[in-house]
Amino acid sequence: MSRPLEFGRIRRSSQVSGLLALATLTLLAACRPAAEPPAPEARPVRVITVEKRAAGDTVMLTGTVQAQTQVNLSFRVDGRMIERRVNVGDTVKARQLVARLDPQNEESALQSARAQHAGARARHVEARNNYNRQKKLLAEGFISKAAFDQFTANLRSAESQEKSAQANVDLAQNRLGYTRLVADAGGAITAVGAEPGEVVAAGRMVVQVARAGGRDAVFNVPAQVKDSAEKNPEISVALTTDPRVSAKGRVREVSPRADPVTGTFQVRVGLIDPPAGLRLGSTVTGTMRMDTAAAIEIPGTALVRQGAQSAVWVVDPKTQTVSLRTIDVASHDAARVIVAGGLDSGDVVVTAGVQALHSGQKVRLLGAAK
Repeated sequence: MSRPLEFGRIRRSSQVSGLLALATLTLLAACRPAAEPPAPEARPVRVITVEKRAAGDTVMLTGTVQAQTQVNLSFRVDGRMIERRVNVGDTVKARQLVARLDPQNEESALQSARAQHAGARARHVEARNNYNRQKKLLAEGFISKAAFDQFTANLRSAESQEKSAQANVDLAQNRLGYTRLVADAGGAITAVGAEPGEVVAAGRMVVQVARAGGRDAVFNVPAQVKDSAEKNPEISVALTTDPRVSAKGRVREVSPRADPVTGTFQVRVGLIDPPAGLRLGSTVTGTMRMDTAAAIEIPGTALVRQGAQSAVWVVDPKTQTVSLRTIDVASHDAARVIVAGGLDSGDVVVTAGVQALHSGQKVRLLGAAK
């Protein structure tokens, strides 16, 4: 009976010893100093070192080639047009007949004016003969001075009537001549405004002539571009369908009034020795470089928003940490940002990885460029 009791004591003693050992280990673990957390890993970012440099915009506009001088030819009298000798695309020379009106009315008016002139001239001859006879009678004392004055007045009146009749003949001749429309200078027909058989009013465009000589590239330019361009910029003009066909040009004329619909201003650029490929009516692209004052330019990927303001992440070269700095933006597009204030030359700006940063974060620079 004594052995089971002894075995039970030994078993309880072993359990107590195990508990004591476990407590000792726990106490030792609690007294051991806690392990330090691992240092945060530096985030890799791409950066650039900014500096002020002359910034500039390349402005590209689409326009058309037109003649420097383009005129509308029209009749100076009303009438029915019986002939038009040219069509769009034809070339005309100076003094070439372009169109004719029915001259019947003007020919009749000329005949009437000539008849009136003949009658006035006959009265003038009669009045002069009477004047000469009365002058002799006055010298011989057969008539009074008052009677002679009446013949003098009749002569002056007859002279005036003949001059008036001659003026009417000249006017009728001119009107007859106006029934023939001739080109005042050589050029190409670009439009027609009346067809044979129509009754056309004086001043109505019959044909439009682009005079031979200089050619312009005509553009509709926004007000901002017009106001910020330099005084006499050189513009490159190229054929839209074939940029190899190009010419240089200078601004020749700027419209003082904006288009009421588009708000743009028409600018005519005189082409310098344009090639044959820059034909009238061709669609062209004009390119102009607009230089501005020195400014800092950064990629568009560097820009972040801080509330309602624009900002960039700037790297401290000593601590290799980043901080958010607000900037003033002069202009921007998808590719670049022109900074008006907030950055200085030599600042290191993050250009890639900006969305995953926070203030004071340590970074590892993948690339820096000036």
